[in-house]
Amino acid sequence: MLQSQDEIASSSIYGCPTLRMNAPVRPWQLGSAAEAAATRPVPLISVVSPVYGAAPLLPALCERLTRTLSAMGCGYEIILVCDGSPDESWDVMARLVREVPHLTVVKLSRNFGQHYATTAGMDLARGEWTVVMDCDLQDQPEEIPRLLAKAQEGFDIVVARRINRQHKWWKRFTSRAYFRVFSLLSGVKLDSAVGSFRIMRRPVVDGFCSMREAYRMFAGLVEWLGFSTASIDVQHAARPEGESSYNLMRLLRMALDGMISFSNRPLYISVALGLTISLCSALYGSFLVVRYLIDPAAYSVPGWLSTVTITSLIGGLILLNQGVLGIYLGRLYNQAKGRPLYVVDKVMVGPAPGAQRD
Repeated sequence: MLQSQDEIASSSIYGCPTLRMNAPVRPWQLGSAAEAAATRPVPLISVVSPVYGAAPLLPALCERLTRTLSAMGCGYEIILVCDGSPDESWDVMARLVREVPHLTVVKLSRNFGQHYATTAGMDLARGEWTVVMDCDLQDQPEEIPRLLAKAQEGFDIVVARRINRQHKWWKRFTSRAYFRVFSLLSGVKLDSAVGSFRIMRRPVVDGFCSMREAYRMFAGLVEWLGFSTASIDVQHAARPEGESSYNLMRLLRMALDGMISFSNRPLYISVALGLTISLCSALYGSFLVVRYLIDPAAYSVPGWLSTVTITSLIGGLILLNQGVLGIYLGRLYNQAKGRPLYVVDKVMVGPAPGAQRD
């Protein structure tokens, strides 16, 4: 049963208001649930960053964000979303929220995935402009003023193009291959040099948050919205500590989810492959018939010709197409369940700027 705002029990951790949401809540209710943040003036910029396995980097991230955004002289908020991180990320976030006035931290009940944690943060963001960035400091906070300046030239979205990606060679190679295949299958053009780091105007964020698809690909959904987009070149920093949690299998699975979610072209491709295999088997069967008429002694096993031809025909038409169709039916099944995209355990809001800290 969903909890109303009045039914959510408030307590205090590290001197900050904490909203406990043990039962699943609808994502679009999070803004009203975070009462302490919602009553403050609407900031110009909201910064959203999903957190996973980055506990040692969070103090530096908050310090650099605070320094950069304060120097811009505008209202801002920072939203960190702990996506079931196995390290001490949440403990660090709970400590930082007491020290950083503009900080809001969210703890998801388990690991839902980067794109779902990003959605949770964007559901809470209230700024006129929203910045999405990774928490590993490879996306540099000091680039935010440049993103905003470019956006204020009249663009709804400004993405950061990484001109010197600090990733392993195999990840750069698979990334380029994936985006090419994705663009071919979906018709949505994505740049392999662009990650999550970008700034978006309020209507873009509202449009993104209105799409509650079970299988999510952040960059693809934003591109699908069709708002005016520009880009700037940025330096991609080396990760100060630790390694990315994405291994090859996770990247392949995410790639498959993205391509299946954005296009039904694999269905048409499977039909084309099935027809091609069927045509090849028919030609091969014709070849065997002609050869049998020329030299009957070459085929001493009765029924071999019909068995090979029919097996090739049925296998090409059914097995491949059923596999692809099964993937799409599985997606429909999961979407029809209507489960929330994520479940929030806690939301902690830092003290108002200028408020006395305990």
